[in-house]
Amino acid sequence: MNKNRSATNQAELTPLRELCARIGGDPLLTQASTGNSSIKLEGVLWIKASGEWMANAIHEDILIPLDLAEVKERVKHKVDPAERYTRASIETAMHAVLPHRVVLHVHCVNTIAWAVRQDAPVQLEHQLDGLRWQWISYVPSGLPLAWEIEKVLSVSPDTDVLVLGNHGLVIGGNDCGAVEDLLSQVQQRLAICPRQAGPTDYAALAEIADGSSWDLPDDDAVHALGTDAISRAVLSGGLRYPCQSIFSTSSTRGLFRSVPCPDPKDQSESRYCTRPFLIIEGCGFIVSRTMTPAQRAMMSGLARVIQRISSSAPLRYLTDEEVANSSSMIASRYRERADAIRHSSAP
Repeated sequence: MNKNRSATNQAELTPLRELCARIGGDPLLTQASTGNSSIKLEGVLWIKASGEWMANAIHEDILIPLDLAEVKERVKHKVDPAERYTRASIETAMHAVLPHRVVLHVHCVNTIAWAVRQDAPVQLEHQLDGLRWQWISYVPSGLPLAWEIEKVLSVSPDTDVLVLGNHGLVIGGNDCGAVEDLLSQVQQRLAICPRQAGPTDYAALAEIADGSSWDLPDDDAVHALGTDAISRAVLSGGLRYPCQSIFSTSSTRGLFRSVPCPDPKDQSESRYCTRPFLIIEGCGFIVSRTMTPAQRAMMSGLARVIQRISSSAPLRYLTDEEVANSSSMIASRYRERADAIRHSSAP
């Protein structure tokens, strides 16, 4: 009986793994280990483990089983399940309180470009008209977000789409096919054409990087952060969503401000040696060679979000308190995962 149940569960998990791999391979939906997915099977919550990349779902065991009733009981008693279970996602509580059999949470680039606007709820009324969706103003991940979702569901229990302010997108459904179809609809409705950026000065960047600890990024799209004046202005205002804090444990306001193109012969190396990257005004972007794959993926996602925010958009930046209270755990988990990968690959 147990063997048959186990075989059935594994068969049910296959579509979720395949969906995760597709979603994880799309940089417009997922960056590094961001986002998570789950399925509820016979009282078990199968959820993507913390720090795992959805892109690896086919070849790696990224899903972990948790007792759904026990997780819900912890949430009821205001105990965050992410702090009680090894490898549990920071969003475990959210997945548990949602009634849907399959839940997908993604850091959709187009959605975030809308969700960082002060007028997002009004704008989205038109964009998502006809869908069973709700807006949730920014709250930290974990229990606070789960509680807000419970409040929304108590009023609108048929909700299938949640747009999370300054955060991302959540979609629920009865099976993976329904969730993927709904995700496609939302993507089409929220699609924004990225702004055209100025040309990258590859010669200047190569000269700066030559013989230094700097390098050119693998993704050419991030150069827009330096060559596009609107992007530089948006970036200088502060953090738009917590995942940006992966780049620093302290205030990142200065980190995201562009710098004038330095003379390769000056002391720019020592001045900026603690930075993981440099946004060079009018030239482009260079990265530290110590920058992790997760950080590089996050920066690619950030560039794509910023290129979809208009100069006239009224933006809602995270407050210092929100950054301090909600992003430190996220940044810590990403860094721990990156360290674990480096250590496991060390000779």
